[in-house]
Amino acid sequence: MALTTAQAFAQFLTDITATDFQTKTFIPNRKQSVDTKLFDKFPGTSDIPYSEGILMGSAAKSTIVRPFDDIDVLAVFSNNKGAWAKYQYDSKAFIYRIRDAYNGTSIQQVGTRGQAIRVFYKSGGHVDVAPVFWRGEDIYHLPNGAGGWILTAPVTAKTWFSTRNQELGYNLAPLVRLLKSWNRTHSKRMRSFHLETLAATVFKTLGSNSRSSLQRFFEWAPDRLYVDDPGGQGGDLSSYLTSQGRTELKAVLASAAERAKKANDAEARGDHAEAKRLWKIVLGDDFPTN
Repeated sequence: MALTTAQAFAQFLTDITATDFQTKTFIPNRKQSVDTKLFDKFPGTSDIPYSEGILMGSAAKSTIVRPFDDIDVLAVFSNNKGAWAKYQYDSKAFIYRIRDAYNGTSIQQVGTRGQAIRVFYKSGGHVDVAPVFWRGEDIYHLPNGAGGWILTAPVTAKTWFSTRNQELGYNLAPLVRLLKSWNRTHSKRMRSFHLETLAATVFKTLGSNSRSSLQRFFEWAPDRLYVDDPGGQGGDLSSYLTSQGRTELKAVLASAAERAKKANDAEARGDHAEAKRLWKIVLGDDFPTN
C-alpha cells in the first residue's frame, strides 16, 4: 500500500535521525576518543593541562542527520600552569601544539579560519576538535586562525536551543533535521549553526505538522536571515554570506517555498503521489515516494 505524505515524512525523519546505537554508543565513543588522546598528551603535569571535552554542535542538539558529516568537540585546556599567558598573543602556536598531539593520524585544520582540528578515523568519519581556553562564565577563547583569538560561548548557545526546542513542543529539532536535509540537497548554502538558530528564531509556535512548518520556514526565512549568535559572542550569524550568496540563498528558499506550497496543496486534495514527488525535490532523493 502506498504511503501517505504524512507517513512518508515519518519514514524519512526516521531514516535521517541518529539511531539509538549512534546516540548512546557511537557518538559518546568518538567524544571519549578525543578525551583519551588529549588527557594522555596533556596530563595534569603538562604546561597546558587538558581539562575536559564538551560535545557540541548538531550531535549535542539532536539535530545531526545521517549520514554524519562530523561530530564537534570543544577541547577545554586549563590555565592552572599559566598557559594562557604563554599563548595569548600566538594562538597559532597553541593550535599547532594541539595538532601535534595527533601526529601520525590523518588530520587537517578546518573551520571558517582554520581554528579546529579535523581528526579522521580509519573506520570512517571524523571529529572536529576545537581547542579553547576557558575565560569564565561559559565564555571561551578560540583561535581565530590568524594568530589571535575570538570569544565563543557554545554551551550557552546549546542551552538556548534546548530551551527553544522545549518551548516549541520538541518539534524544533526534528524540523531542523528536515531543513538540514534540504540544505544538504541544495548545495549547503547555509551553515549549520545559522540554520539551527534561524529555525529556532522564526517560529513563535510550532506544531507537529512538519509539512506546513517547512512551508512557513521557506516563506519567512528570506526576510529573517540576520540572526544573532544566541551565545552573545558571534554577532550576526549570516555574516559569512556574500551579497551574491545571500541573493542565491533567497532564490533557493523561494523555490523551496513554492514547491512546499504546491506539495501541501496536492496533499490537501488527496494527491499524495504528487505531494511526495515535490517533497522529493525539496528534501532529496532519499525521500520515499512509494
